[in-house]
Amino acid sequence: MTSRATITALVCFAGLAASPARADFDSCLAGIQGQAASAGVSAQTFRTATRGIEYDDKVIELSQKQPEFKTPIWDYMAALVDDERVEDGKAAMRRNAQALATAEQRYGVDRHVIAAVWGVESNFGKNLGTMPLVQSLATLACSGSRRRDYFRGELIATLKIIERGDIEPSRLTGSWAGAFGQTQFMPSTYQRLAVDLDGDGRRDVVDSTADAVGSTANFLRAAKWSNGMGWGYEVKLPRGFNTAAAGRTRKHPVGHWSAMGVTKVDGSPLSASGPVGILAPAGANGPAFLVTKNFDSIYSYNAAESYGLAIAVLSDRLRGRPGVQADWPTDDPPLSRAERRDLQVRLTKRGFDVGEPDGKVGEKTRQAIKEVERSLGMPLTGRPGGKVLQALGG
Repeated sequence: MTSRATITALVCFAGLAASPARADFDSCLAGIQGQAASAGVSAQTFRTATRGIEYDDKVIELSQKQPEFKTPIWDYMAALVDDERVEDGKAAMRRNAQALATAEQRYGVDRHVIAAVWGVESNFGKNLGTMPLVQSLATLACSGSRRRDYFRGELIATLKIIERGDIEPSRLTGSWAGAFGQTQFMPSTYQRLAVDLDGDGRRDVVDSTADAVGSTANFLRAAKWSNGMGWGYEVKLPRGFNTAAAGRTRKHPVGHWSAMGVTKVDGSPLSASGPVGILAPAGANGPAFLVTKNFDSIYSYNAAESYGLAIAVLSDRLRGRPGVQADWPTDDPPLSRAERRDLQVRLTKRGFDVGEPDGKVGEKTRQAIKEVERSLGMPLTGRPGGKVLQALGG
């Protein structure tokens, strides 16, 4: 599972070869058809699903694209956990209260955490990705990628979805790497963990919100989520705390951290059962968090601590709790999505082509910001922060 609103580590798939000739692509597909047949995919399904598809250079370009801009944790969190997403999430939870309650009861996973995954992965079903899965995965499977065998397996898993009739082929779109649906499962993960929560006989994580949230709950249960424990909470570090001791995997009994002077953010004593770790994503001078084994369950969804933290904090806010309390160590405040849209509108009015003002900061927006920074004598960062927005009259 990968997110297309969220930042992932999929650039590890870089290093793909140049586009092969059409004949080479067809030859590769013919080879995959034999494997697919062994996995239960009929010749008719294979021919229909692959008819007219082409080697997609755009997929290769995206797989090779190394981001030049490393997003600071405060910008990452501001974009994924803002007031807009919290309000949208509360409304989505009200509309789908029965499905979330059933998923929570059946799989033993807190509904706010399920909803937070849903929100981070697809903005509650609004951003599903537009790239056809069969074409994208066939391209990756027939490329020079070191992981072409992995993508071949994902392609066959996709063909099995089509064979069974769970999801209409035209609805199987997603990210360039094959993640799809409202909570962005990879096809092989879908095969293992997707469920039919609405009882219609199909596991449709694209158009059935019930199936999507149920499948996410099943994933988190398989990742050993334990209801009633919580993921953790914000803490206050003592002066001189050595962040080398922090990290999700460096867990100790609560007493260990208490003895070091760590307290809850309000100064009260720590409390938790079992070993816990400390996250300090911005260093000793930024917000810090105590995390339980349930945080590991969230982390397993996308294997990034920043990603896990966004889901954890969003789940708290959907529950009505406050967000991050301590200040991030920056003098240039991060922008919410609404503020980013405002920034893009102001850049457009100045004559810059940044595309649709959607709050998603891509290369065009960053280059425009640099031009503004250059004209104002500011350091050239390309970062969408409070200073550049204020300089533009925001």
